[in-house]
Amino acid sequence: MAPGRYPIDQLAAFGDGPFSGNPAAVVRLPEWLADTVLQAIAAENNLAETAFLVERPGRRELRWFTPSCEVELCGHATLATAAVLFTQTGAVSPIRFQTRSGELAVAALPDGRLELDFPCQVPRPCHAPAELTRALGTPLLDVRRAANYLVRLADEAAVRALAPDMTMLARLGAFGVIATAPGETADYVARYFAPQFGVPEDPATGSSHCMLAPYWQEQLGGTAFSARQLSARGGWFACRLVEGRVRIAGHCVPYLRGEVML
Repeated sequence: MAPGRYPIDQLAAFGDGPFSGNPAAVVRLPEWLADTVLQAIAAENNLAETAFLVERPGRRELRWFTPSCEVELCGHATLATAAVLFTQTGAVSPIRFQTRSGELAVAALPDGRLELDFPCQVPRPCHAPAELTRALGTPLLDVRRAANYLVRLADEAAVRALAPDMTMLARLGAFGVIATAPGETADYVARYFAPQFGVPEDPATGSSHCMLAPYWQEQLGGTAFSARQLSARGGWFACRLVEGRVRIAGHCVPYLRGEVML
């Protein structure tokens, strides 16, 4: 393990003020530490995601860890990382990151929001595993799958009322579950569960809209959507489909700044 002191910031992405949205930690490193150390830092932070950034000439490398594993794609921690670079280093928009999901960009919008440029993951119809149906305990009007399972429920009230059996959901293997329905004050609403990744319910999941936006385009038409995540903290998103990609915009609120001391 390389001893040192590394800057760490905690921010909440996709919220509408303090104590809303999804908290993420951002740790900036001069070089990559061992994966075991990165995982230990993420577990110690005990947030849904910790982002680790290494900057090299002409290249920014970004990785994301939950408290239990590394993940392929994360929206809110990418938004948080960009917010740190915009506010603390004077980075020029758009910021581009090299990740396990390819190059990802974040742009600063005139109204103060930040906008992710992420790949679409078009969900395909699939058979609902028995564990999924039993774990959710409510009628599923539609079941799709891409990076996660996507299930459509009757209405916003049904999404709010979900109380899944997390142990049973974890048996699905390497898939999270997105529950969605038409919204009352937004085009659509959703909740996201990933107990197998150490995140029973995520507060505000940017990457879920890689599936949700193309799904609701199929259902509603159009290319631009407002969305809410119905977690206890709440999440607010503006999504638009552009040339096979999804742009996901929201606010990012700083909470604390310090150092990781190893």
